[in-house]
Amino acid sequence: MKRFGLAAVAALAIAAMAPASAQQVLKVGSTPTGIPFTFLDTKTNSIQGIMVDLVTEVGKDAGFNVQIEPMQFSALIPSLTSSKIDIIAAAMFITAPRKEVVDFSDPIYTYGEGLVVPKSDTKAYATQDDLKGETVGAQVGTAFVDALKKTGLFADVKAYDTIPDILRDVNTGRLKAGYADYPILAYNLKQGGFPEVRLVDGYKPVTVGSVGIGVRKGETALLGKINASLAKLKANGTIDKILDKWGLKAQG
Repeated sequence: MKRFGLAAVAALAIAAMAPASAQQVLKVGSTPTGIPFTFLDTKTNSIQGIMVDLVTEVGKDAGFNVQIEPMQFSALIPSLTSSKIDIIAAAMFITAPRKEVVDFSDPIYTYGEGLVVPKSDTKAYATQDDLKGETVGAQVGTAFVDALKKTGLFADVKAYDTIPDILRDVNTGRLKAGYADYPILAYNLKQGGFPEVRLVDGYKPVTVGSVGIGVRKGETALLGKINASLAKLKANGTIDKILDKWGLKAQG
């Protein structure tokens, strides 16, 4: 009986120690095509980018580990609401419709849509009115698609799965113009993969928004931890360092 008692005590002690050493792992939805915010690094076959770096640092500060789950942009919110993932870390604008189903962190980075056209098209496009009656493209699931359709300006607004798909059709001349996240367009074009595409410098964006980290509705404790960590990372310069690493300037 004495031996059994000692064994039981030892087993209980080991069991009690295990949870303390194992950090909570949260699944984070990110996209493979939103460079520099998120993208698939083919060398490591893993999702990398600003939002991955940021959510990893948030996790370190807040006391949880992250497991990045790659998925298309349009699948992010359904995956979150169905509990397939716990967090969204991607180039996702905080918008009123999304806030009805997702709770967002404090804003991280603010920007608007960029406009791309074939390089052979040298017209100085300043507003969306300059493309009235044309067929344009935008990424499915983004704030830009609905905003462009609501203007009633365009003959058609084609929805593409990814931003590189838009750039490909503009590059080959199959699409008159494309709208997408300005930083993502700029980064893609810097890589030189779409030599026949130009980013219109004088274009003034209409749909300006801020990117945030998303959690399920009602996850107030998790959201509180994320916001507290973001504030700390902003104050100590970590967020600015991450932005600089990926070629974006600090804001505010």
